[in-house]
Amino acid sequence: MGAMFLRADMRAADGFEAWRHAVRESRACEVSTDREDVFRGSMRRLRLGPVTLLRSSFSGLRITSTAATARRADPEVYHVTLLLKGSFALTRGAEPTQVFTPGHLHVVDDSSPFDLRAFASGTVPPSDQRVDAIGLDFPVSLLPWSPDQLRAVQGRGFTGGEGVAGVLAEHLLSLDRRGPELGAVAAPHVGTAVVDLVAGWLAQELAAEGALSQEARLGALAASIRGFIQRNLHDPQLSPSMVAAAHHISLSYLHRVFGQQSQGETVAAWIRGQRLEKARRDLSDPTLRALPVHAVAARWGIPRASDFSRSFRAAYGLSPLEYRMRELLNAGGGG
Repeated sequence: MGAMFLRADMRAADGFEAWRHAVRESRACEVSTDREDVFRGSMRRLRLGPVTLLRSSFSGLRITSTAATARRADPEVYHVTLLLKGSFALTRGAEPTQVFTPGHLHVVDDSSPFDLRAFASGTVPPSDQRVDAIGLDFPVSLLPWSPDQLRAVQGRGFTGGEGVAGVLAEHLLSLDRRGPELGAVAAPHVGTAVVDLVAGWLAQELAAEGALSQEARLGALAASIRGFIQRNLHDPQLSPSMVAAAHHISLSYLHRVFGQQSQGETVAAWIRGQRLEKARRDLSDPTLRALPVHAVAARWGIPRASDFSRSFRAAYGLSPLEYRMRELLNAGGGG
């Protein structure tokens, strides 16, 4: 079974009720529109472990949350949105209204009342105009900061074409295009990688605001380091030196920060452990049964089959081939 991929298309008045229900599945709010009779919309949800990617296209509408609604909401979820078409006007509590246009990224949680107006655009007739957006929902616990620590950047628009924000925006667009191709084994890891990108983006914005404590800065740096490693496990040249250079820090500082944030585990040990874990998952995936063991190792940056076999046995107590045979036998119901 691959990543969970759902799609719903809605039209006319009864379609708007379906849309209202779909939106309220992801956040506590009220949804309204001036023209339920001509409302059109589509929504896709892609499950990436604890992370959900949402791709939506819809007519103009309004989404609101009162103080009472906010108290009932789940404050432990962040919502990141990349606007692709149309515009948003977002008011959170007593804060000034923020206007977002295509290319803007913003992040919010549900702990504050809000009023979001979405305005459709396009050269087609008004009834066919749309707002297009990609959303990302994930638990607060996946970031190294609390909602209070992110207060300085929540609800603000950031241009998705610059710095880490640009990398994140490109990644979200790529996930939207290719996410449904992901298998169940890969999906949670892709979810982790995209949250690491979110952490890198927010760390950059918080640093610009002077809103990060030293502890939070170190946590954000460690998250960025882990994300970089995850994205480059396939590269046999990946090493602590490469990681340090990519983050413009010394090798000794890399080891100190990573050790503090990872219960003393070294960077090299974490790279090795992540590679073995990725390979282990591939070996247990029935859809990859035709891929030779040495190719599984190579796709995760381990070019020498003998090194892979020795490290794998030390970690899991079986050779890679023995492990694959056992897992595939169990998956086939023969165990």
